[in-house]
Amino acid sequence: MIAEHRAVAPLRVFLVVLFGILVLLQTMSLPGQFAHMAQESPDQAYLRWPLTAVSVFWVLCVQVVIVSTWKLLTRVKNDRIFSESSLVWVDAIVWAVVAAWVVLMGVFLYVGVNADDPGLPLLLFLMVVGVAVLGLLMVVMRALLRQATTLRTDMEAVI
Repeated sequence: MIAEHRAVAPLRVFLVVLFGILVLLQTMSLPGQFAHMAQESPDQAYLRWPLTAVSVFWVLCVQVVIVSTWKLLTRVKNDRIFSESSLVWVDAIVWAVVAAWVVLMGVFLYVGVNADDPGLPLLLFLMVVGVAVLGLLMVVMRALLRQATTLRTDMEAVI
């Protein structure tokens, strides 16, 4: 458990930095980027708001994962990770990944139908598969946490 406690503090620092960068990205960079795109390519200006909304939503999903990870780290630090209440935060991660995947799948289908170059659809397909793997991995980790929680509860009942 000592190694886990040494990892919690630096991980929290990186989570704070990442969250801060994502807030800047969400509020300043993405809207500005798509406004610039609309000015430079008036024929694609109709994509400005849908792309902004989708991008901000994806950043929001990542922020949910960061906050949930923070809460789980608190539970690890306090040696309370193996409890039913930890599953709520893992569920939040799973649902954030699922929501991001569903929107990504919609973007992939839209781009796939309208693309004349296979590069972007292939990249989006790779992302769809990667996010699906991440989501399924989180489902497996949730099952492992549930099993460990059940075992710990059973052991505490015996002791």
